[in-house]
Amino acid sequence: MDVIRLGLGGFGTVGSGLAKILDMNRERIAKRLGKRIEIASVLVRDLNKQRAFDLGSDVTFTDDPKALVNDDIDIVVELMGGLDTARDLILDAFAAGKHVVTANKHLLAEHGLELFEAAGKHNVGLMFEASCAGGIPIVQTLKESLAGDEIVKLLGIMNGTANYILSEMTTKGMDFEVALADAQDLGYAEADPTFDIEGFDTAHKLCVLIRMAYGVDYPLADIPIQGITGVTPMDIEFAREFGYRIKLLAHVMNVDGRLEAGVHPALVPYTYLLARVGGNYNAVRLEGNAVGPIMLHGQGAGDLPTGSAVLADIMNLVRGMECRDRVPDNTGFCNQPLPKADILPPEESESKYYFRFTVADRTGVMATITKSMAEHGVSIAQAVQKGEAGEEGVPLVIISHETSAKAADAMIEEMDAMDFSVKPCVKFRIL
Repeated sequence: MDVIRLGLGGFGTVGSGLAKILDMNRERIAKRLGKRIEIASVLVRDLNKQRAFDLGSDVTFTDDPKALVNDDIDIVVELMGGLDTARDLILDAFAAGKHVVTANKHLLAEHGLELFEAAGKHNVGLMFEASCAGGIPIVQTLKESLAGDEIVKLLGIMNGTANYILSEMTTKGMDFEVALADAQDLGYAEADPTFDIEGFDTAHKLCVLIRMAYGVDYPLADIPIQGITGVTPMDIEFAREFGYRIKLLAHVMNVDGRLEAGVHPALVPYTYLLARVGGNYNAVRLEGNAVGPIMLHGQGAGDLPTGSAVLADIMNLVRGMECRDRVPDNTGFCNQPLPKADILPPEESESKYYFRFTVADRTGVMATITKSMAEHGVSIAQAVQKGEAGEEGVPLVIISHETSAKAADAMIEEMDAMDFSVKPCVKFRIL
């Protein structure tokens, strides 16, 4: 039986997971492909480090990226993360005529167009299912299963760390800092969790998925990003009273031919399946103009779930190798290079909003706020004020009808400047 030889760039959590799956599902993979898949060589930073999975004596370990690419391998699997070294490794693999599988969403978000162009130039495959939402098959769903649909809207919980923190704050009433420390103790959050809690990791994935859904490039720098560090137990409790749960969402939608996208905490109606996605799980909700709404839910990280997505890409490439004249379908679209998206300016986006004002308990405050909202075209749907007379910093929460971000921000700026404002207004979108 023919053997497909892999060269792994990195052998951490995902690389070890891939190796485990190749070992435990060896017979099933061979039945699917009529070929065996084996790890032939591995690029690592430290040749003396103890590995989580023993690959056996036949596997070559190296700390030289050039040596990995030049080895007798068929597919390079980049799992090291980061930007510069990973980018160079992939470009060298393309130049050597070798296909690449990567899980590197940050690299794809920053340099995806360059990598697509290089892969096309050398007529090789670039596959990246594992870059978005771990084991959830979202990339291939957009590229193949929904290839004929116009994607009206995509919403996603795509960072397990942030979702775990918000879930713990919701179910146990934890403060943000306590929930974050708990996530770090369990290994769900890095020692430096900035990318996760500030929304950058989610934005990288959204950037990749927009290309798959719409066949355009929405530059990472143009995506508005708001993390979860400003979410408090008070906001979570108010959201619960109004019938919502707070989730960190990525979203993109077609608004009259222009794309609106962003990453932000949002109030999700508790009746929605997205509101019920707990712990470190991920979920993506798609809406096509033909298929309607679809929900994909599963583990967004981890050795076996992400390794499963990597293996799926490898197997897709192996099937394509049998047709040597076939041009690899890397983006799912023929219009290469991908054009830049027609972007709806963020200030023109419209949404319902949650506003939490912290104000001095004095007569006339509510009247002043409602007057300002009316003048800016922000209509009130619901309002609640809690606090006793004389208490400093009384929370006043208002749920608005749909309004523009520009109008909402102008109203907030005016109210924050008032002498009765104790703290800046907190604003979240409502799904």
